Amino acid sequence: MIANFALFFAFYELTPLLPLYLSEHFGATKDIIGLVLSGYTITALVFRPFSGFMVDSFPRKTVLMVSFAFFSLFFVGYLAASTLLLFTIVRTLHGGPFGALTVANSTVAIDVLPSSRRTEGIGYYGLSNNLAMAIAPTIAIFIYRYTHSFELLFWTALIIACAGWATVATIHIQPREKIANKSRLSLDRFFLLRGWLLGVNMVTFGFCFGVLSNYLAIYGKEQLGVTGGTGTYFMLCSVGLMMSRLQGSKALRKGLVTHNASTGILTSLVGYTLFVAIPTLLPDSHTAVMTSYYASALLIGLGNGHMWPAFQNMTINVAPNNQRGTANSTILVSWDLGMGLGILAGGIVAEHLGYAASFWTVALVNAIGTLLYFLRTKQFFLQRNLNTTVR
Repeated sequence: MIANFALFFAFYELTPLLPLYLSEHFGATKDIIGLVLSGYTITALVFRPFSGFMVDSFPRKTVLMVSFAFFSLFFVGYLAASTLLLFTIVRTLHGGPFGALTVANSTVAIDVLPSSRRTEGIGYYGLSNNLAMAIAPTIAIFIYRYTHSFELLFWTALIIACAGWATVATIHIQPREKIANKSRLSLDRFFLLRGWLLGVNMVTFGFCFGVLSNYLAIYGKEQLGVTGGTGTYFMLCSVGLMMSRLQGSKALRKGLVTHNASTGILTSLVGYTLFVAIPTLLPDSHTAVMTSYYASALLIGLGNGHMWPAFQNMTINVAPNNQRGTANSTILVSWDLGMGLGILAGGIVAEHLGYAASFWTVALVNAIGTLLYFLRTKQFFLQRNLNTTVR
């Protein structure tokens, strides 16, 4: 949890301020900024399937240490990049170790958890990510406000990342048994075919969050007249995420992963629908619009906080022990793919029909994902579940 917190603190500390850095330091235009920053996500998406293969084929702690070391060292590249081209290269390549590290770190966390507490432990482990998302941007903005030094921010991220690397160096995991007659290469070594429908379902939910996270600020400004509430919105979303991790731990402790998934999916559906429906139905009621706006943040946070660890648990539990890395990379790739599709589709719909139509698309896709889960995915998991203590 400490290492995961350090990883995502270093990541989220820079995320909200990199567009400003590119604009001020290099004079980059908006389209160039988007192009530069998108490279990180694309590279992470490409590396993750191979990361699952590496984690399942080589000593997991070694993979974790190497990927954490490279993730940390790339922050030196930000300090050294003197041109926009060099910064673009560093930022794009940085997505590779990030993609590998998120897979390796979560897989090792699963390995060190006792089997009787694994389901609950995954939920608590994810809480460290949510804490970083809530704290890091606030600290970064505070540092920048009083120092106006991006160099200090890069050094802070480097130090925090190195602290995370030092933390994982202390972890002890049991060596895994070698799998006899294991095929060298197959599609199932990169993508968990036994969990394909769980991945497809996760794409629909990633799609929704992709649109929300990228177009919230401009939608709030143009449609709702909200200019300074984006930070508050994501803070409430983080609060919901943390509350759900703690609240859902009891169900996870009992192995009720489908219960947690159902709760999260339905809560998110209400949140996304509330977000877009009230401004459409009651556009003249400022109180109702603002109440629904902020309430949706809490509900979406609660929903994702219940749903994400449940889907991660389900994917892991349909995979053999020697494919835990592949299972983790599968669920992460599915989420990233959904977010990427959401960013692309949201922009296209907004260009032709407006941002309100983009968020109605989100509500529709979320409803499709909800129906898919209750009509097919839940039963799909129960039929393939390899862990009798989880249901």
